[in-house]
Amino acid sequence: MEKVELLIIGAGVVGLAIAAELSKQFEDRSLILLERHSKFGQETSSRNSEVIHAGIYYPTGSLKAKLCVEGNRRLYQFCQEWKIPHERIGKLIIARNESEIPVLESILVQGRSNGVTDLEMLDQDQLTKLEPNIRAVAAVNSPSTGIIDSHQLMLRLEWLALEQGAVIAYRHEVVGVDFKGSGYEVTYRNPAGQLESIHCRWLINCAGLNSDQIVSFLGINLDDIGYRIYPCKGEYFSVSNSKSALVSRLIYPPPLKELKGLGIHATKSLDGRLRFGPNAIYSETLDYDVNEDHAQEFYNAVNTYMPFLKSTDFLPDMAGIRPKIQAPGDPFRDFIVCHETERGFEGLINLIGIESPGLTSSLSLAEMVKDLIS
Repeated sequence: MEKVELLIIGAGVVGLAIAAELSKQFEDRSLILLERHSKFGQETSSRNSEVIHAGIYYPTGSLKAKLCVEGNRRLYQFCQEWKIPHERIGKLIIARNESEIPVLESILVQGRSNGVTDLEMLDQDQLTKLEPNIRAVAAVNSPSTGIIDSHQLMLRLEWLALEQGAVIAYRHEVVGVDFKGSGYEVTYRNPAGQLESIHCRWLINCAGLNSDQIVSFLGINLDDIGYRIYPCKGEYFSVSNSKSALVSRLIYPPPLKELKGLGIHATKSLDGRLRFGPNAIYSETLDYDVNEDHAQEFYNAVNTYMPFLKSTDFLPDMAGIRPKIQAPGDPFRDFIVCHETERGFEGLINLIGIESPGLTSSLSLAEMVKDLIS
């Protein structure tokens, strides 16, 4: 049986970032990344808003807060170094009426507590000067929020990992994991459909929507430790180019309670398109269809602060599925990044529930995994 030092499961943006970071310190071909799809980023990493978040909303001291704030800085530096298309476009979190102003004030306090230093409160006049077509009474301005070409980011991370000697095996689906005391025997189905196994000393679980399944292969009860994934679908609708030109920044309403989501918000793509989403639909069925009937729901969510839009403007765009560990009705859940020594699994590092702000946090998550191994 082939033996390697470190094996990563999942070639989303986080798995690629970890491969790019750790391949600096491992010998050639001693780090392998297995991915069941034919290329990288085919699930959550390529089906999202492509926003570089600032780290405003999350509880102070949480991994989501710390890794997002640090990841924001790292990601902009990385984009500049490697010429990844991005834009520091800025975001406005708006109060649609006077009753929402206290919510904005608490968001401002929370963001500053997390280390986001460039936030400012805008009154109606200041807001109107920035975004004359937005109807709101106040806003929190986040200049360090941006957008990125996530495909080009992942392409560069893949290149770095390969250049530094990592092996990336696409169309290799992990179907079993056994702990052998000195490491892990990972069984996978190769592109020909045959079962093969490989032994690794370190196993990094970045399998996203299937990360809980990897844990269950080891006989761990997911519900006992809170590792079960609850897939949450989010749909997006877009509008015409002429309407897209009426907004220049990301526009967010106040977030949903318990941070179940950030609400249906307006994002801009690097080519200038205006897109709305995501909604939040818990579902066991992993499909990426956008229900055209939900256009009215999206219109109702945004027409109070974007009065230039009509319900007929909303066109189905795309859908993504978030790997939530926050079940419907549950309170806030943080990222899980855990070296499972206390459960007797030396060398196993689980990354579970890496949803938003996972893209922004990808480089800082890679650094955290490196520190755990060190």
